[in-house]
Amino acid sequence: MRIDGPPARIVSLVPSLSETLVSWGLASRLVGVTDWCISPPGAFDHATRVRGTKNPDVAAIVALAPDLVVANEEENRRADVERLRAEGVAVWVTAPRSLTGVAASFERLGPVLGVDRAASRLAAEIRGAVAGASVHRRSLRTFCPVWRDPWIAVGTDTIAADLLRCAGFTVVPELARYPRVELDDVAELDPDVVLLPDEPYEFGPDDHGEFAGWRAQVRDIDGATLTWWGPRTPAALTTFAALARSL
Repeated sequence: MRIDGPPARIVSLVPSLSETLVSWGLASRLVGVTDWCISPPGAFDHATRVRGTKNPDVAAIVALAPDLVVANEEENRRADVERLRAEGVAVWVTAPRSLTGVAASFERLGPVLGVDRAASRLAAEIRGAVAGASVHRRSLRTFCPVWRDPWIAVGTDTIAADLLRCAGFTVVPELARYPRVELDDVAELDPDVVLLPDEPYEFGPDDHGEFAGWRAQVRDIDGATLTWWGPRTPAALTTFAALARSL
């Protein structure tokens, strides 16, 4: 991929990346974002909505004539990325699987966008937060579903699992990515904690009954804090580390 100079017209297909670019002072360059790009509020009022992360409107994106589209291996489909590239659109795909990987990906993306210092600063903040959270780290065996019917859990080799690990939680079952699971099988693993995020599936108190009889403590958590990596990551680590210490 070749880009001549910092892109003046950017389309973001990842809500957390949209938030990150705004924190780097690039809001005015974002000409297109997904329907799920909602933070910071009002930051994208000028931008064209190009549908969701899994079903972007490729024709609308091409019509925006972007200099660069930013995407993510986990959030976006390869088929959509390939369709955009076939139309001659430059696409930058991030693919971190850990918090240190997030920091490194920002250090690579920042120079492409012409915001080296801002990107390096955020990368350093993330690395510092990881080091700080690890000082008093516990190892609470944790079941963290992200969907039900079927049940899908946070697995290993994901940013969410690494954030939890750094804060003092170890996800179970120890299966890669986002495995489908049966609750009876998870119950046999006897986790210490069940964490219920409010997105992408909106878990809440009504779901606590599913874990009646389990030894695990059940806690509702903010899903965006867990999965929106970027400027909110340092605070997220502090929040989850404090939660781990309280259990």
